[in-house]
Formats: sequence, structure tokens, C-alpha cells
Amino acid sequence: MDPCIFCSIIEGDIPSHSIYEDKDTMAFLDVNPISPGHTLVIPKHHCSKLNELPPQDVVSLTKTIHSLIGPIERALGANATTIAFNNGIEAGQEVPHVHCHIIPRFPQDGGRSIHSLLEKPQPPLTKLSTIAESIKNLM
Repeated sequence: MDPCIFCSIIEGDIPSHSIYEDKDTMAFLDVNPISPGHTLVIPKHHCSKLNELPPQDVVSLTKTIHSLIGPIERALGANATTIAFNNGIEAGQEVPHVHCHIIPRFPQDGGRSIHSLLEKPQPPLTKLSTIAESIKNLM
């Protein structure tokens, strides 16, 4: 099995444009950016999906994301950011290591809202209560 590219970045085996690192997390510029300053924030603990990451690592990851949003926006002159996780292959996750995208957004950048991700029809409002109950029953 090939080593995880993000684990190789953490180990220093692959160079990156790192902007932050602590004992639990690392942040670096995406080499295939959607916009200038597009940053990836990763836990150092290898895990494929966010819901499989130990809770303490989720806390560390969230704190790092929170601390970076303002500096990224100010550095790029962005008034907004899209914060996103693709959680699994079907969600568009290309690297099987948890990572958060911080994407600076600009007026007229052509980007749309998260509701533009899917083209398939959404469930009718009459099914929302059934879906909610199914989720609650599995918690």
C-alpha cells in the first residue's frame, strides 16, 4: 500500500508550504488551490474519516481551524471563507486522511453555496421527520 501523502508531508518526506504546525495538527497551502490561500488543515493522527477520528483529535483540529480562519482572510483580503470536509470517497474525498479545506472567498469568484453540490432532487419535506427519527434512533 502506498503511504498516505499527508502522512508523508507530516514526516517531512514531501515538501509543503506549511503555515501552521503543533503537536496534533498541521496546516499547509493546497497545491491544487480553488482560490489563493486555499489551505488544508489535517490531524497528525492518520484517520480516513472525521467520524472515525478520536474526539480529542477532533477538538485539536477544530481549534486549529478556528485560529487560522481570521489570519487567512486578512492575508488574502477575503471577506469570507468556505470551510469544508469531504468525508469519504463518495463525498469527493481524494486523499484518505481527514482534512479540512479553508477556502478564501471573494466577490464574483464564481463560487456557489453548499446547496449547489448535488444535482439530484432532495427528499420532500414530508420525509424529514422520518429521516430525523432514523438518525436519532442510531445515536
